[in-house]
Amino acid sequence: MATPATHDDVSLILRLFELRREETMRKARAWFTGHYYAATPDEHTRLCPPGSPEDAYFRMVTSYWEMAASFINSGVLNRELFLESGNELVLVWDRVRDLIPAQRQIMSPLYLRNLEQVAQAGIERMEQARPGTFDGFSRRTRALLGRAAAAG
Repeated sequence: MATPATHDDVSLILRLFELRREETMRKARAWFTGHYYAATPDEHTRLCPPGSPEDAYFRMVTSYWEMAASFINSGVLNRELFLESGNELVLVWDRVRDLIPAQRQIMSPLYLRNLEQVAQAGIERMEQARPGTFDGFSRRTRALLGRAAAAG
């Protein structure tokens, strides 16, 4: 049986939500959800040249979700409660997952490991609720990229 959520879990989730509302973080999240997908290091570099605002936005978004996921994986934050409203973490993982094997070769074998583990739990949760949910989620969110690129 899962450990029940506590008031501390709720407080931490609300604090994480407040951090997501900070102005620069909002811009970074909007850019990421509307423009980022890379399957290779070359595609990533094209989208996020070193030193560019896009590079900063990418690092801000992924490090934020890696931090939040580390709270869950270390047992500080209740995973089930977090996943009740944490689909953005799954979206971020979906956008970076094809790139991660190469990035782990280049950077560290632990790169975004916490994000991956919590996202996998979120994906499993989606699939338990209804098989095929994650594939539909992924198709819809990646289709948004196509519309954004066409409008852009």
